[in-house]
Amino acid sequence: MFRIEAPSVGDLTVFHSAGYIVFPAVLTDKGIVGLTDEILSHEQVIDFFSNTDEEHSKLSKPYRLSVRNWNNKGPWSDQLFDAPLVLALLRATIGEDFHFCHSTLAVSLRGAGPINFHQDHHHWKHSNPVNLVEREKSYIQMLYYPSGFKRGDASLLVIPGSHQVSPTDDVTPEKLLQGEYNEQVGQELKVEYLEAPPGSMVFLNARTFHAVAPKPKDSPQEYRLFVNYIFKEAGPPHRHTQTIPPEWLRGASPERKKMFQREPYSPESWH
Repeated sequence: MFRIEAPSVGDLTVFHSAGYIVFPAVLTDKGIVGLTDEILSHEQVIDFFSNTDEEHSKLSKPYRLSVRNWNNKGPWSDQLFDAPLVLALLRATIGEDFHFCHSTLAVSLRGAGPINFHQDHHHWKHSNPVNLVEREKSYIQMLYYPSGFKRGDASLLVIPGSHQVSPTDDVTPEKLLQGEYNEQVGQELKVEYLEAPPGSMVFLNARTFHAVAPKPKDSPQEYRLFVNYIFKEAGPPHRHTQTIPPEWLRGASPERKKMFQREPYSPESWH
């Protein structure tokens, strides 16, 4: 499914410095087609595309579909749990002790609005003891774009180096970009606007501030497809750590079972 099986030393250096690394067109042609077909055959995606323009405009997030958790995977999306490149990246950044957290799929149509700068680590903004212990642990996202994106067209924006800022409640994107944390990080923090050809993957430290550009009404691309696989360092569940469907465990390798063997989130998990 992937064109490479492991990151280079340079890839890992960039990741640790910037908080993310882009692997352009890393999926094979067959992988792109297979993953795209699985997304487009998902029942909620089919229903989403059947909406009228008026129905799309009235959604809570107009012209945007997000499915969490994405459980009914096919053979291509199933490979994204533990393909050689996936495991090599996790071992090189987290170590041997990591868990699968959850996965999502999303579709953005022309007219979809922006997503503002944010982080996705759900321990940092909470003060109960388990969160304070867990907040420095790794939380990794693998962002796949089978259809790719052009700059400014439902594209990904990042603030390189922002993952190095101490996770305190007063950190905001505005303060980052005004230079208040440049000295702490040792570099100027500014927005980087990404482009990605079809079949690209972004390997992201979830502590890195990132955002999504709107999808213009006149975009030449009808829709942008996106799937996200999230992995966490071993430890208590995060807010979205999902229940593992029993069918995922049947016939799973010992390595995959280890990835799945953790408690799902419940309201009692952080108390």
